[in-house]
Amino acid sequence: MGDFLAVVAVLADTGTWIAQFIHVFLYVYIALIFAHILTTWFQLPYSSALARAQRFLFDVCDPYLRLFRRFIPPLGPLDLSPMVGMLVLVVIDRVVAGVF
Repeated sequence: MGDFLAVVAVLADTGTWIAQFIHVFLYVYIALIFAHILTTWFQLPYSSALARAQRFLFDVCDPYLRLFRRFIPPLGPLDLSPMVGMLVLVVIDRVVAGVF
């Protein structure tokens, strides 16, 4: 009986760790999408470091956002795909939190 409880405790701890990892990962990704949005709204002075940061944000965020751009047309200059993408990530986080 003691071994069974030890296994259950390890599994419960592992589940909590996985849920916390997914939570942090999703919110870091949301922050990256938000930074990507800000860098597209404002014209920043040229700097090689800023250019590398913008390229990184584009390379990380754009493949995910393209999934939503296929189905959500832009409303004039307003692109709603980042907001929908962030909302989907929050919903995934809540579902994972409910499971674990």
